[in-house]
Amino acid sequence: MKIKKIAAISILLFTFSMLFGQEEENKILILKIGNKRFKDKVMDVSSGKVYSAKEGKLIPFQKMIKEMKDSDFIYVGETHTSLSMHEVQFKIIQALYEQDRNVFVGLEMFPISFQDVLNKWSMAILSREKFIQESQWYVNWNYHFGFYEKIFEFVKDHKIPLSALNVPREIITKIRKKGWDALSEEEKKLIPQPDLSHEEHRAFIRTIFKSAGHPPQMKGKGMDMAFEGLYRAQSAWDEVMAFYALQSRKREDKKVIVLAGSGHLLYNLGINLRVYEKSHLPYKTVICVVIPDGKESVQVSRSLADYVWGIAEEKIPAFPHIGLQFKKFDRLDNLVIERMPIIGVATSANFKKGDVLLSVDGKNFSDINELRIYLSRFNWNDEVKFCLLRDAQEIEVLLKFQPPERDGS
Repeated sequence: MKIKKIAAISILLFTFSMLFGQEEENKILILKIGNKRFKDKVMDVSSGKVYSAKEGKLIPFQKMIKEMKDSDFIYVGETHTSLSMHEVQFKIIQALYEQDRNVFVGLEMFPISFQDVLNKWSMAILSREKFIQESQWYVNWNYHFGFYEKIFEFVKDHKIPLSALNVPREIITKIRKKGWDALSEEEKKLIPQPDLSHEEHRAFIRTIFKSAGHPPQMKGKGMDMAFEGLYRAQSAWDEVMAFYALQSRKREDKKVIVLAGSGHLLYNLGINLRVYEKSHLPYKTVICVVIPDGKESVQVSRSLADYVWGIAEEKIPAFPHIGLQFKKFDRLDNLVIERMPIIGVATSANFKKGDVLLSVDGKNFSDINELRIYLSRFNWNDEVKFCLLRDAQEIEVLLKFQPPERDGS
């Protein structure tokens, strides 16, 4: 297995499987890292309840919101395909806005080049459809808009400012492969050099990396190279989002509510740590932990976050994840499948890297966002017919939106 694929799988596992109650993730929840006061202490978390690390017990939701009043930054983690976690984000945004309207929301999913579109949404200029088109939602993010719709509608209704916190993905990829020094001078202006010296953060990411499971031949220098690339990428993501969160805080002069993947926030060692090191402004972090069916609680380290919110395991994601990545090439109108799908419903279908897309349900698409908008209309148990060109032959592939099987089902 190539190092490139190892890194891709590790990142995907980090994004999707994290905090879903599996054995490997359970270990990640009780690491002895982070806050010195709490890293040797644990607490049991049950579904539907909020727990305070400081008190080591459950607390009322409104008490958590009140304790956030004097914090300049509020970080709320997510697993991108968990509607329950986005509901938690919505409730926190709504409550903080009701407590003090001097807030804005920072978003992991958008590079800074799309700030003008976010401004138009906050000013209620764009419709839902226009926003998805102009923001290139399904190019920039790749997850169903429905997961986030309730948050975005609330922001629009109350004209809450939104702030892009990221940079184009290809810059992070370049850092993963070659390091920050390989960036052009223009690219270096977009992203500060990431600090790779955080030993506890490195230990945390290495634990994630090892939990992914790698083939026996992937040992020694190959494994080390794969990890170093992954760690550079993760640190670069944390560094750049911290940088733009601080820039936005100075510009807006309001409380920042940052929505980002939990892997960027756990143990207060990611974006949150880097912002604090540069500003020393007070903050709070909320992390959701899934309580698997059949379990009353999950044990977590009290250093995991300032607040831990237990949520029930979702039977299946609210919206299917396709798992297909597309590329555009110069002088070719057709889209091309960038790589073999390794997640999502497409893994069970006959797609291969390099397949040229001729049509979908008889419709032609030359724009990735427009194709993804079309595919977002389908739900579980639906079917879509792809017409592909492979090895100079036209083939048909039926993509079935088959719900994932659950363990024990």
